[in-house]
Amino acid sequence: MTVLARLAVSCMVVLFLSGCTGKPVRHLASDASLITPGVSTRSDVLTYLGDPDERQEEAGEPERWVYLEEYRSNMQRTVGIGKWFGSGDFSRIIVTFDGEIVSDIRYNASETGEFE
Repeated sequence: MTVLARLAVSCMVVLFLSGCTGKPVRHLASDASLITPGVSTRSDVLTYLGDPDERQEEAGEPERWVYLEEYRSNMQRTVGIGKWFGSGDFSRIIVTFDGEIVSDIRYNASETGEFE
């Protein structure tokens, strides 16, 4: 193999492997199934879902933790042309607490532009 061919193969391998890196993906639908209202605690929610994306605390209302995730394909994330490949999917979990115990959990999913 020539030096140029080895360099080309090495570059392709590096580019291929670089696509495998990134932040871990949450799977909100399956993670929500691990939480049981009336049984699961705040600690359980933190273990299964991590820190919430948003905390809603209003006087006289139960505390809610909101988890959000947007899923877009590689083509949809391409700068400049991604919008031509459709919108991504959006998932949300809202966990409501009664003290330290989960009183309710709601999961929903939709297309990103569905509510605009």
